Amino acid sequence: MSIILILNLCDECDIIIYRKYIAGYFMEELKFFADETFKGKRLDVFLQSKIENMSRASVQKLIEDGFVKLNGKEIKKVGTKLKGSEIFQVEIPEEETPEIKPENIPLDIVYEDEHIAVINKPSDMTVHPAQNIYSGTLVNALLYNFKNLSNPEDITRPGIVHRLDKDTSGLIIIAKTDEAHEKLVEMFQSKNMKKTYLAVCKGNFSQKSGRIENLIGRDPFERKRMAVVEINGKTAVTNYEVIDEVQDFSLLKVNIETGRTHQIRVHMKFLNHPILGDSTYGTSSKLAERQMLHAYKLEFIHPITKKKIKVVGKLPEDFENIIKKLKFDREKIMKIGEE
Repeated sequence: MSIILILNLCDECDIIIYRKYIAGYFMEELKFFADETFKGKRLDVFLQSKIENMSRASVQKLIEDGFVKLNGKEIKKVGTKLKGSEIFQVEIPEEETPEIKPENIPLDIVYEDEHIAVINKPSDMTVHPAQNIYSGTLVNALLYNFKNLSNPEDITRPGIVHRLDKDTSGLIIIAKTDEAHEKLVEMFQSKNMKKTYLAVCKGNFSQKSGRIENLIGRDPFERKRMAVVEINGKTAVTNYEVIDEVQDFSLLKVNIETGRTHQIRVHMKFLNHPILGDSTYGTSSKLAERQMLHAYKLEFIHPITKKKIKVVGKLPEDFENIIKKLKFDREKIMKIGEE
């Protein structure tokens, strides 16, 4: 017997994923749509391009073990050629998740009440356990620092409503109750959450402000990255404004209307102005050891009290050092926080 526990939207998937509990362990089910552009491609090649952090050999084993289906029927030939306009169902057995333990990691709590909290996350911190990372995450710190957290079905993500990349610093909202969690998720989905980022980018922009709206999906040439694509992507909207320029660098205020994986980083690369220090979407830099992207301000209506909340996250030391070294006007940054 299988019990469906979670229904999620997945940026990497073309349709929907959900997790089932089968015979004592979790099974993640993904569905992928292969359109006409994949006609003639091998099944294992197609699936490897879609499933994050999985080797070709692992994909082939899934196929051979009967975990890949087309129209409910198992396909066990790894070299099966796609015909186009097909929907493949892939089941991925999950290893048993180790116990997530509380860890005494100090947190910069910039707002807290009985329903929610806002944390100023440092860079070099993964938000929740995943892919053999079960220590040193924000979740480990939350379990130590908070008595109450929302309890979603996914035991690796108590309190987690949204995410920031490991090397992106800044504000992240935590739910302390299930009611707050549910309403915060609805707010993110309905775009009733204003998120303002600061980014240091390479080069000077010809257009000092603009709106980027296109599709972001898995990079067809490098599956570990995202990219602006013409098909098989999801709509992503980013608004930016240059607030200062020094030499060959620009300081940007960025607001996002959607929350796609690596969205701001991908869009800055798309404009040929990658974020300083972003070795994935630009080049490494002697000035910065990580991408200079900081979630600076959050504005929203409290999900329970309905009060207007505005929170500003202090710049981390490495970001402050870049501001000083490049001699950006710090007063302009302060004005963004006061707006």
